[in-house]
Amino acid sequence: QVQLVESGGGLVQAGGSLRLSCAASGRTFNRDAMGWFRQPPGKEREFVGAINWIGNTYYTDSVKGRFTISRDNAKNTVYLRMNSLKPEDTAVYYCAAATRSQGWGPNENDYDYWGQGTQVTVSS
Repeated sequence: QVQLVESGGGLVQAGGSLRLSCAASGRTFNRDAMGWFRQPPGKEREFVGAINWIGNTYYTDSVKGRFTISRDNAKNTVYLRMNSLKPEDTAVYYCAAATRSQGWGPNENDYDYWGQGTQVTVSS
């Protein structure tokens, strides 16, 4: 059974940092793009950023310079490092894998495996 499991969420003050992890099991995603999305309270899910299989990254404008995506293929794990957090970063954060699409951007349809999400709450 293929699973993506996010961890590392929690409550942090504005200006603080968190590192989310997305551990994959059931298959290797070393040749696949991985994305991070988030769903703020009362809003639709939105794209945060993605990393392709060779390590190139792409971010939405609101997180550029603050968030960094990386991957450790030996551990089949992707990370989202979040610095300078703001209250508007509060959301449930999801990781996703794109195994059948060449796309690795903001289109959710490019991603066919999803984690269950982890809550990030940033207090002001």
